[in-house]
Amino acid sequence: MIKLKSNINRYLSRRLLPIFAAGLMGLASALAVTPQEAVDRFVDTPRLPKGSMAVIVSELPSGKVIASYNTSVPLTPASIMKSVTLGAASEVMDIEKPFVTPVSIDGKVTDGVLHGNIIIEGVGDPSINTTKWPKSKDLVAEIVAALKKEKITQVEGNVIIDASALKGSPIPPGWAQGDLNTYYGTGNHAFNYSDNARGKASVQNPDVVFIRDLRAAMEKAGITLDATSIEGGKRKVIVRHESAPVKEIMRSCMMRSDNMFAESMLRQFGKKQGLDGSTPKAAEAEMKFWKDRRVPMEGVKIVDGSGLSRSNKVTADFMEGMLRSKRNDVEYVSFFPLAGQEGTLRSFLKDTPLDSYIAMKTGSMRGIQCYAGYKLDDDFAPTHAVVIIVNDFTCDRAYLRNAISKMLNEIFPQP
Repeated sequence: MIKLKSNINRYLSRRLLPIFAAGLMGLASALAVTPQEAVDRFVDTPRLPKGSMAVIVSELPSGKVIASYNTSVPLTPASIMKSVTLGAASEVMDIEKPFVTPVSIDGKVTDGVLHGNIIIEGVGDPSINTTKWPKSKDLVAEIVAALKKEKITQVEGNVIIDASALKGSPIPPGWAQGDLNTYYGTGNHAFNYSDNARGKASVQNPDVVFIRDLRAAMEKAGITLDATSIEGGKRKVIVRHESAPVKEIMRSCMMRSDNMFAESMLRQFGKKQGLDGSTPKAAEAEMKFWKDRRVPMEGVKIVDGSGLSRSNKVTADFMEGMLRSKRNDVEYVSFFPLAGQEGTLRSFLKDTPLDSYIAMKTGSMRGIQCYAGYKLDDDFAPTHAVVIIVNDFTCDRAYLRNAISKMLNEIFPQP
């Protein structure tokens, strides 16, 4: 049996489920239907768009499909695309290690004066000075402390951001213009700072914000920055800023559905494939990655890592194959929020018999509601892959979620 590393807190959450859930289980048993009948009932729910929905539920590890509808129809996935991105990236990245962002000085220090520049080498870490989690040390404070250790009181040159590690635009193709000024539509850069956002607004150039904050902190510490153009010499690393382990960044991405974090992981996937880190090339490589693993690819189109682009297309067959291929990856399975307990799934299925027995990534945009993940057993091991994709709905979202909740409780009546 697979046991997830975060089982302890999850187990405790199950122990604390309300006692009246037992009554709900008895009711579900009394009204038991087959899984396929449950899906058929859901499809026939009034006001739902039959032609723009897909459902698949399969047993693991066999892949035997116990219920399905429209499984080969390409649909827009929204944020369940993040589970696809992390499924690929977690296989090629060393997720136990952190991102390491080097900071160097490139000139001689004479009588407290650095005759050179401060250089930050962006490596694509999305979590530098994040206001979310996982936290790491304050990069600004680390640099100021390092300058003081070097007994530097004046920097003749500039603060230079080396962004050469990742090529291409920070904005993936296909993102709606209206999203670009929002915090959730901010770009992913080689150097990211403070979530590349201020409140609910996107920061188009995080370099400018970082340099402003660093300069203010240096001045407060008695270190002046002349900001003159100086050709530096040999570099000396004075800081190696470390993020949390990549797996914790991935977990945060899935729990909070962070678009910028997801785009970072797609670009890092591309780099690990020997590419330039641009989003289009990374997306193309990811298509090949899943094809090589014999996941059904007909009708699938991947253009970004987060699912914010409506140009992404997946089928329920593709999502099921991807999830089934990752079923034995303990860390990956633990990234999915537990229904009724965690992240974006905190209120879904809460106080039902499936509370904490379903772990899924959500996806929602205007007219779109999706779920993809696993049914779990008492040891938090996945027993089934579950995919639900709804596009073009016009009913109230709560109405749709209730219909999905009803279907899942009919498919998986707890004993």
